[in-house]
Amino acid sequence: MNRDWIATARTLSQALPYLQRYDGATVVIKIGGHAMGSDEAMESFARDVVLMQQVGVNPVIIHGGGPMINAMLGKLGIESDFVHGKRVTDAATMEVVEMVLSGTVNSRIVQAINAQGGRAIGLSGKDANLMICDYADRELGFVGTPAEINPEFLRNLAEAGIIPVIAPIGVGREGETFNINGDTAAGAIAAALKADRLLLLTDVAGVKGPDGEVLTELNAAQIRELTAEGIIAGGMIPKTETALRALEGGVRAVVILDGRAPNACLLELYTEHGAGSLIRG
Repeated sequence: MNRDWIATARTLSQALPYLQRYDGATVVIKIGGHAMGSDEAMESFARDVVLMQQVGVNPVIIHGGGPMINAMLGKLGIESDFVHGKRVTDAATMEVVEMVLSGTVNSRIVQAINAQGGRAIGLSGKDANLMICDYADRELGFVGTPAEINPEFLRNLAEAGIIPVIAPIGVGREGETFNINGDTAAGAIAAALKADRLLLLTDVAGVKGPDGEVLTELNAAQIRELTAEGIIAGGMIPKTETALRALEGGVRAVVILDGRAPNACLLELYTEHGAGSLIRG
């Protein structure tokens, strides 16, 4: 008998406790622009999402798209202003952000999931008032902070067997369109759903300790300590802050992991070792 088949059967058998553990669980997955990578990587991600749903998970996908937005702004010759290192989203930039996120990026993910036999639907936070926002900082223009989430809409989709793929675009109280940080949007949605897991797929292996090794498990106190010591720094700070807010909002655990690694979501959910850095309260 083929050894690969035997190994596959053994792997499935070992996964049984984890399949049972996540049956009926809501898992929110944030996939960043860098983690989307090639068509092959997108196909692999989509297959993992469909498999997760097939074995009883309710997946909710939120995506970013920073590199794609930057590329389109460059093509159109739209220059950005920055305040404290953050892009100012004026009306012209907001049009491009919405076009890229709700159009190009969102439809690519939806198409990939549907091609693997799933039933995905593309949304933004403007649909069904999914994410009502306040201004994050008036100096930054149309950058929003989620103030109200409509989780019932997403629960209805899950009951119908539909996988929501959400662009981080929100609506203001006076009809404005807002750009939302993808991690922030994912954390707010995960908290509103009281998700079992929030998976933040990024382009690093996880949260690293003083020796540069990935920390496989952390709690809130350790994150605050590592941040105060400057070990958690740069782009990892907003991700760990998102994780802490999500935990405070009722998410059971958050995982920061490398979305470029093959089958990263399956490794995290269905193996003893897991993947990336698991953060609990």
